[in-house]
Amino acid sequence: MAPRRSGVILRGEMEETARLIESIKQLLGEGRDERLADLLEDAHPADVSLVIRELPPDDQVRLFRLLTPQHAGAVLAELDDPTLRELVGSLPEVEVSRVLDRMPPEQVVDVVEELPREQAEEILELMEEEKSEEVQELLEYTEGTAGRLMSPEFVAVREEATVAQAIEHIRKAASGEGAFYLYVVDDHDHLVGVVPLHRLLAADAATPIRAIRTDEVESVRVDTDQEEVARRVQHYNLIQIPVVDVNRRLLGTIGVDDVIDVIREEATEDIQRLGGVAGDETVLDPPRAVFIKRNLWRLINLGTAVLAASVIGLFESSIQALATLAVFMPIVASMGGIATTQTATIVVRGIALGDMSAAVLRRVLWKELWLGLTTGGANGLVIAVIAYIWKGHLLLSLILAVALVFNMVVAAVVGTLVPIALKTSRVDPAIASSVIITTFTDVFGFFSFLGLATLLIRFLL
Repeated sequence: MAPRRSGVILRGEMEETARLIESIKQLLGEGRDERLADLLEDAHPADVSLVIRELPPDDQVRLFRLLTPQHAGAVLAELDDPTLRELVGSLPEVEVSRVLDRMPPEQVVDVVEELPREQAEEILELMEEEKSEEVQELLEYTEGTAGRLMSPEFVAVREEATVAQAIEHIRKAASGEGAFYLYVVDDHDHLVGVVPLHRLLAADAATPIRAIRTDEVESVRVDTDQEEVARRVQHYNLIQIPVVDVNRRLLGTIGVDDVIDVIREEATEDIQRLGGVAGDETVLDPPRAVFIKRNLWRLINLGTAVLAASVIGLFESSIQALATLAVFMPIVASMGGIATTQTATIVVRGIALGDMSAAVLRRVLWKELWLGLTTGGANGLVIAVIAYIWKGHLLLSLILAVALVFNMVVAAVVGTLVPIALKTSRVDPAIASSVIITTFTDVFGFFSFLGLATLLIRFLL
C-alpha cells in the first residue's frame, strides 16, 4: 500500500504545481501584477523556478521583479544553469547584486560561477562588502571540493561553555535556522566535539558542554572532493558535516541538501559521460554551446570507427570471396558493444559509490569473466542455430559462435579494467564510455570472426 500512497501524493503535488503554473501564466497575460505578487509570495521557490523556465525572457524578468528580494534569492538558487544565465543576463547588475546580498554565500557562489567573468566581477563589486568578501573567499577554493560547497555560517561554542550559554548563543546566531548540530571548539577554533540539538535541549542548564559533547566528529577537509563528502554523509547518515582546514580549524559546514545536489550532479555527469556526452550539458543548452563538446566525442568515435574499419580492411579479400561474412559482422560487434557497456556501467557506478577497490578487483573480474563466458555461450548457441537455418553452413555458424564468445570475454576484461585504469591515472572513469571501450570489442570481434573465417576459408567456399 505504501508505494501506491506515495504515487498518489506525487501525482497530487505535480497536479498542484501544474495548476500554479497555469494560474501564474494567466495572471501574467491579464496584467494582474498585484494578484500575481501575492500568489508568488505563497509559492515555493522550486515551483516558481519551474514557471520561470517556461516563460520567454521578457516575462521571466517581469515575474522575477514581482518577488521580494528574499524570495527572489531563493528562486534564483533553484534555477537550472541555462535559465539562470539568461535571466541574470537580462537584469541590471545593481538589481542582481541586491538579490544576492540576501542569499547565503554558498548559494551566491553557485550563481556567480555560472556567469561570464566580467559580469560576475562587476556584481561582486556592487554587493555589500562583507558578503562579497565571504563569497570571494569561497571562490578561492577549488571547484568540486568541500571548500567550494560549504557554508561559512555555523553555530559553535567554546568547550567551557554551559548548556544555558550554548542555547542563548543559538538564539542569537544568524545561522540558527540551519543548525542541526552545535559544534564545540577550543580557544584556537579547532573542532573538538559536537552536540546534537536534541541532546542539548535535554541536558541541565548548568551542565558544561564538555560533559555532553561527542569527541569523535566526522569531518572533511576543505580540499576533500565533493563525491567523497557525499559518501561520508551517506555512510554515516549525517544531516550536516563540518569542514576543517589542515590544522582542524572549523571553517564551515555542508548540509544534506547540498549533498543531494552533489549526488544528482555526479550521477548525471557519469550517465552523460558513459553516453559520450559532456558531463555538464542540459536539455536547455543552446546548440552553439554544446557544438564543440558533442563534436569532440563524435570525432573521437569517428577515429575509433576508422580503426575498426581498418581491421576489416585486412580481411577484404576474404569478404570478397565469401560475401556472407559481411552479413554477420555487425552481430559480433553489436553484442560486444552491449556487453562492454553493461560491464563498464556497473564498474563505473561501483567506483563512484566507493564499492570498487583493489581488494574486490579479482572478485569483480572473475564475476564478469564468468558472465562473459556463460552469456557468450548462450548467445553464441542461439546465433549459430539462426545462422545455420539462414545460410545452411555449419562451419560458418560455429565460427560465428566462437567469435561471439571470445568477444564477450574481451568485453568483460575491458569493461572492468579500463575504468579502473583511468581511475588510477586520476582520469574520470566515466570517460570509459561506449565511445572508447567498444573500440576494443569492435576490433577484437572483427579480428576473431574474420581471422577464423580466413584461416578456414577453403572449407567455407
